Amino acid sequence: MSELLKVKNLSIHFNTFFGELKAVRNIDFDIKEGEIVGLVGESGCGKSISARSILRLLKTPPALIPNGDFIFKGKRLNDLTNEGIRQIRGNEISMIFQEPMTSLNPVFRVGEQVAEVVLTHKKIPRKEVKKQVIEVFKSVGIPDAERRYSVFPHQLSGGLRQRIMIAMALISNSKLLIADEPTTALDVTIQSQILKLLKDARDGYGMSVLLITHDLGVISEVAEKVYVMYAGKIVEETVVDELIHNPKHPYSKGLINSIPRVELPHQKGFRLNALPGKVPELFEIPHGCPFNERCEKKMDICEKQDPVLKELNKKTKVACWLYNE
Repeated sequence: MSELLKVKNLSIHFNTFFGELKAVRNIDFDIKEGEIVGLVGESGCGKSISARSILRLLKTPPALIPNGDFIFKGKRLNDLTNEGIRQIRGNEISMIFQEPMTSLNPVFRVGEQVAEVVLTHKKIPRKEVKKQVIEVFKSVGIPDAERRYSVFPHQLSGGLRQRIMIAMALISNSKLLIADEPTTALDVTIQSQILKLLKDARDGYGMSVLLITHDLGVISEVAEKVYVMYAGKIVEETVVDELIHNPKHPYSKGLINSIPRVELPHQKGFRLNALPGKVPELFEIPHGCPFNERCEKKMDICEKQDPVLKELNKKTKVACWLYNE
């Protein structure tokens, strides 16, 4: 598979009343054609803003991007004008957000909003576009698609609104879909259906997917490669099977061990494993490794120097002094 998107040395800062907040620090990740890549970590670690920065969806200021290159299909997105990135946004790269109700305009019918994606980038008669929208609605499992074309967002359930957002990406034949927590607040049955749609988008349309989530169950079900983020940096890069069965970074191990399992004993007093402490405030990131205050295997060097991402083998890179000389 050839490389579709490469993000190099990305940093994102915010100007605040308390000073400059370093939300993302020198991260790299890439996505190949037809690949589903997971970006996982606790809330506030920088997943969503990293993805939004690709399409220039961060308001600047207060956001600042002091460094970072975005290479899409061999072209540097940084060099594009605002009009140039607008032609990419929604056409070649689409994004669905954590809460589709806030992404869909409440005063326009959902079918018209999906049709607008096509009409913005292509000169096609509106009647023809409506037929295309209804066909895509059917392909993503929206029942009674003809009627649903004319309803407003508030008349649909959360699961159906998320299907509308996926339809919006499919109808433009996007090469890359950025899915930001697409299963949040959905019940397990609907969640499974949405994940199947993402896999179908890859298999049927050849679309690559960047899946942002804190749910390792979601990652294990659909992703092939995964990046683990903590406090604004990537601490582990690996394939999904390795993350689930043989995580390397202590933070990754803590995430895996905190997942409830059916086979766990049910005796009185039994407690689930949990990571000690809490995610540091981005104003107060510890010196050295950002995870050192919560790590059970902390060494002296962990408090002095931040480890870089090091390749352990062909499958895994990890930023941890346990593996760095």
